[in-house]
Amino acid sequence: MSASAPPASSAPRRGWMWLAAWPVVAVLALSNEPAPLYVLWQDRIGFSAAALTAVYAAYIAGLLGTLTVAGTLSDRYGRKPVLLPGLVLGLLASALFATAHSVPLLLVARLLSGIAVGAFLSAGMAAVSDLADRTQKRTAGLIASSSMVGGAAVGPLLAGLLSELVPGPSVTVFLVQIGLLLAAFAVVVRMPLPPRADRAAPGTARRLVRIPSAPRANRGQLLLGLGVFAPAIAATGFVLSLGPTLLADLLHTRSRILSGATIFVLFAAATGIQFAARRLRVRTDLLTGAGLTTASMAVLVLAVRTTSVPALVASAVLAGLGQGLTQLGALTMLSSDVPAARLAEANAALTAGGYLLAGALPVAAGALSDATSLDTAAAVFGATVAALVLTGATAVLRSGATVAGTSRSGRPAGGVRGTRGAQDARGTRGTQDGVAGVRGTRDRLVRARRRRPAGTVHPAAPAGTATAVTATAAATTATTATTATVTATTAGGAAGASATATAGATRPGSA
Repeated sequence: MSASAPPASSAPRRGWMWLAAWPVVAVLALSNEPAPLYVLWQDRIGFSAAALTAVYAAYIAGLLGTLTVAGTLSDRYGRKPVLLPGLVLGLLASALFATAHSVPLLLVARLLSGIAVGAFLSAGMAAVSDLADRTQKRTAGLIASSSMVGGAAVGPLLAGLLSELVPGPSVTVFLVQIGLLLAAFAVVVRMPLPPRADRAAPGTARRLVRIPSAPRANRGQLLLGLGVFAPAIAATGFVLSLGPTLLADLLHTRSRILSGATIFVLFAAATGIQFAARRLRVRTDLLTGAGLTTASMAVLVLAVRTTSVPALVASAVLAGLGQGLTQLGALTMLSSDVPAARLAEANAALTAGGYLLAGALPVAAGALSDATSLDTAAAVFGATVAALVLTGATAVLRSGATVAGTSRSGRPAGGVRGTRGAQDARGTRGTQDGVAGVRGTRDRLVRARRRRPAGTVHPAAPAGTATAVTATAAATTATTATTATVTATTAGGAAGASATATAGATRPGSA
């Protein structure tokens, strides 16, 4: 198969859909790989909990900055022009991590890794959807979401194991990561995603840098997804940024394997629950995820107060389950309804909103920990996240058809979407029924006249009959005209929908 041609059948396309998830896994491994090594760097360099969360915040800053442009660039110019530079920056970040000997170097490395991850959270996940056929959008959302979470799980476990078992821990970890990124580079180069045909018009460059969003018709879904996904990913952010410090200072263990394993089980739970819940409805995903996130925060506070490692691990697992379900539900809503030309930007908006909160709350918790105690910071953080996610769950409960209408296949249930569509359908059926009734009355009158013997004198029509006949004729004419208008409108809409669907199915994916 040529690298410049789209797949010729659904089977090769399906294979590329799965293969396209590998670069996402490789780059997302870099997102959390430094976490188990923070204790090592703290001993070697020496920095506070606030400095540690500042390093994590540099990652969030790079991620969010990239998400403001990567989605739009990817939708306009194609996936590869965004993915390949992202991989190059990931390679550079890995080299800096391997040689880091100061906080500024860690800040730069974390910033670059955030940029690389941002590119793949928008363009990389959209590429997975691009390579899926029309019947596999739900599966594509599942693969994209689980590849993101799976990579985030593998990275810290790999770092924890290598840092304890081989000499030169930080160097070895990131040399392995460089190898993973080079393999991902080879996959991205060969992905059958031709460049976008719809290039930007002159003078539109300034529009490329903007806050990512979803189309107006999908913004309600985006906000509902963010309402539960953002607090859920903030809960995992606490484990990523302060988990190693919590284990070392409060629970009196400095094992990098345990630190990496805790983060691994968090994201492994997030990955596994997405496959287990793949047949649940979006509403169920979001509400169950919100409940699990709330439970994780309660167990986190208990773990800190009782200095219990098992309770901390249980909190991490619950947080991972909550993030996995809320992320799956939110991504499914977007991938099912957002047009392909805006999907990467919509994914970027969801991720940016989630990571904005995930960056702000752990940084605030780190500052509060330095000012008071880690016990107090954990309690305040847990209460804040629980309040936010319960607010989001309440919004989902009140949303009605906006969420509940998404079926297990990822498509809105029913043939007519939305209240306006249902009203149009009822109006069309009512008009057609009225026309059929008038035509039936006319046909019965014609048949009755034909049955009369020739020469029969018709009795005089009762008073008002002429008026009634005239009114009936006028109504017939008006109703017929209305029917023609509605039929034309309906046909035009169906043709437009068919053309859009056909374009989405046959237009080559972006590169």
